[in-house]
Amino acid sequence: MKAKTPADLTITPRDRRFGRDAKQARWWLGGDPIASAFMNALSVTFPKGEAFFIESVKAFRDGVPDKLAQEIRAFVQQEVMHSREHVAFNRRVTDAGYDVSRLEARIDQVLAEAAERPKIASLAATMALEHYTAILAAEILRNPKQMKGADAESAAMWRWHAIEEVEHKGVAYDTWMHATRDWSRWQRWKIKSLMMLVITTKFWKHRIEGTLDLLRQDGISGPKAWARLAWYLVGSPGLLRKIAPGWVAFFLPGFHPWNHDDRALIGKAESDYAAAVAVAA
Repeated sequence: MKAKTPADLTITPRDRRFGRDAKQARWWLGGDPIASAFMNALSVTFPKGEAFFIESVKAFRDGVPDKLAQEIRAFVQQEVMHSREHVAFNRRVTDAGYDVSRLEARIDQVLAEAAERPKIASLAATMALEHYTAILAAEILRNPKQMKGADAESAAMWRWHAIEEVEHKGVAYDTWMHATRDWSRWQRWKIKSLMMLVITTKFWKHRIEGTLDLLRQDGISGPKAWARLAWYLVGSPGLLRKIAPGWVAFFLPGFHPWNHDDRALIGKAESDYAAAVAVAA
């Protein structure tokens, strides 16, 4: 099965820095402790998680077609910068008074377990997680409610990250397809589907645990915390509900991340960003 990444796609690393001199509010996302906690918990995963993605893809870059080799290099550059910006963002989260040590310990545990598995399993996990980041990113770009009320620097950082996640959404998948080119279609589908199910269970379990940990630090716990988090995810703005169709698509025959070409979201987001910078200047 041939890759379906658009032939005219260019992956462009955008070296931007956000919020270096800004003090970030504790509830920076529209004054909402639930939304802020969820996005904070997600951000904590990125520095080490994206380093894992980079190494997982690089392990299989030998012998890939020239175009994919170029895309892997750009992917690595983008992910390195994402890690840098989330380190800075996470520092602002801790400066606001949160203890993220338990969240970081969980990430270390997951990565230690992954290190004991074959490299092809790490690539499969990366492929699944990159699909998650891509559909989350597309929702952030598509739906203004996801960043409604966020401070300008934080919103700009998340949208910048989202642009590049959409742009490089096919790299890990195409690398997987190259690495498993001698496998049968059934074997590929079985492994990638099982991996996505495992990743989904762990992803949401750990993100919910991390979010509830941060909410407890705000004095929000018990059924109230669960109910408000459930409404955020499946009600309004409904992040989990909105990405469900993209998640289901992963299991369909003939799936490829670029079966849905959403580059228009990138163009609109960059145009909005340029306009906002012009107004600020």
